[in-house]
Amino acid sequence: MTKTTKPKAKKATAAKSRSKTEQVLNLLGRPSGASITEMMKSTGWQAHSVRGLLEGSLKKKGHAVSSELDIGGVRRYRLAATVEA
Repeated sequence: MTKTTKPKAKKATAAKSRSKTEQVLNLLGRPSGASITEMMKSTGWQAHSVRGLLEGSLKKKGHAVSSELDIGGVRRYRLAATVEA
């Protein structure tokens, strides 16, 4: 007796999901910027991974990230405006 298999149906895919780096860049591009907590929720990463992205990969790609404390004492990060000569 031979076993027959049915061809697998292809799943319908929605629009290609954004990479986690793109998700973080979108958060950083907002006028209010983003906190570490917001970036963690968006990516599912731990805090040290988000910080690594901010200090490592984004800098290597030429993005300048600034940070400041808001009124509530929460550190917010945003893309810094770069001035080209």
